[in-house]
Amino acid sequence: MTLAEQIYEALIYMYALSLLFYFSDCIRRNAGAKRTGTGFLVVVWALQVFHVILRMLTEGHFPIYTTFDFLFIFSFSIVLMSLVMTRIQRSEFVILLLNVVGFSVTVLNRLWFTAGEISLHNWQTVHGLLILHITLANLGFAALTVGAVFAMLYLFLHRKLKNKKWNDTVRRLPSLEVISKYMDGATLIGTPLLGVSIMLAVLSIVAETRWSLLLDLKVIATGLAMAIYVGYFVFKRRKQFSTVIMARWTLIGYGFVIISFLSNAYSAFHRWTGE
Repeated sequence: MTLAEQIYEALIYMYALSLLFYFSDCIRRNAGAKRTGTGFLVVVWALQVFHVILRMLTEGHFPIYTTFDFLFIFSFSIVLMSLVMTRIQRSEFVILLLNVVGFSVTVLNRLWFTAGEISLHNWQTVHGLLILHITLANLGFAALTVGAVFAMLYLFLHRKLKNKKWNDTVRRLPSLEVISKYMDGATLIGTPLLGVSIMLAVLSIVAETRWSLLLDLKVIATGLAMAIYVGYFVFKRRKQFSTVIMARWTLIGYGFVIISFLSNAYSAFHRWTGE
């Protein structure tokens, strides 16, 4: 096992410990468990940074070209966003849910993929566009994940309040107005990032005149996701639907983002080398 792989294994263990302490705090208020969970999360972030630096020194370039790299940077973004959110009051459940996603991605990435395989480094004429496309897609995916988590929390809290079921979990969540604000904010950030990423992908196809790729499953699924998110903001601006409906709309859009990612296995787009 290489040093990079050992570091990856270590960050999985640290990530699991962080989740356990956050889970303990969410079940029953425990400020000490929350601080410990945050401490382990900082260690996870530091190990992720170390892992990237080590691979850069080994491979001679920033690791961004593979499915493994994409998921790794995604989990890195989730951890970083979670650390930022520790400054927000009553954010424990948001951080827990985000890191359940981040931890799952981290573990599955280790089990399913290998660093360095299925490289896209051969894209010569669109090399710069490729890097920007992957970076924006990753950031957009992370931001939309945050939006989806807040959408789930909004629907959960709305149902609890509607049925007048008060408990400690409800009291520890932000208000509906605050959750809605963060849901809109995360979606507002993620949507243009995803949109520009799609534009760059289309430009990459145009640059190499591979027009058939415009009908690729992944391109179509991503386009549908983008259409749903654009529709979200159109209807939001016109105030045609309640926030409950808009939260559901957010989750539907995120569902198409997931479908887009899962379609990688059947897509020719990311197997295209530009040759």
